[in-house]
Amino acid sequence: MTRNLLLIGGPGHEFDDIAEALDGLFVSVGIETTVVTHPDDMMDKLRSGDDDYDLLTVHALHWGMDAERYAHLREDHAYFLSRVDAGGIRDFVERGGGLLALHTAVICFDAEPIWHELCGAAWHWERSTHPEVAKSEVVITEQGRAHPITAGVEDFTIVDEVYGFLDESADLEPLLVGSHGGRTHPLLWARSQGSGRVVTDLLGHEVRSIDHPVHGSILQQAAVWAAGGRANAVGTSGNNRTIGKAEG
Repeated sequence: MTRNLLLIGGPGHEFDDIAEALDGLFVSVGIETTVVTHPDDMMDKLRSGDDDYDLLTVHALHWGMDAERYAHLREDHAYFLSRVDAGGIRDFVERGGGLLALHTAVICFDAEPIWHELCGAAWHWERSTHPEVAKSEVVITEQGRAHPITAGVEDFTIVDEVYGFLDESADLEPLLVGSHGGRTHPLLWARSQGSGRVVTDLLGHEVRSIDHPVHGSILQQAAVWAAGGRANAVGTSGNNRTIGKAEG
């Protein structure tokens, strides 16, 4: 069984329900998930060596909350990731671990440089935006048609919160894209780092996004790929599947 460590927690999202939905998706492809709600617990488990994790998944909101509008949340939720801990996450990946950064992961940790580099993008508080949760068209790119995570996927419609105008790495090659604010934005990308693999998926604001038939299948393939393909993909047919257009 492939081992996944999932970090959740923070304000404004149904993180417990999202964790349950992700666990249900992942267990069906041979991935067992342990959930933690604080970054310190995540780092303790990564360092301890007691659990041999193959995959780290982050769908959480842990950041410094410097802006005054978040002052009422600081006592319960403010968090700063140290460079040492960020380096520990990078070491986990470069030694062969997988990282699956979902939705709010690009807001986490105040664009700490190592975390930013791992994810390939970070929320820019003066520029990044998203429309209200609504039906959005997701388009597969040419790179996406050739990648194991998204091969066989057709364009689809999902009800979600689509991020845009992030601080993106120059070498980012999206597998999925969406549009708002007059331009196209990357929504999902994947790359290798050291001996490990990283997938960043900006979708996933609500459980219905996780449960979406097309997005759910993509999440399963992303987790399997990021974990090094070692999970037993029960119930999937790999790159030969074709997933038709669906609405969330």
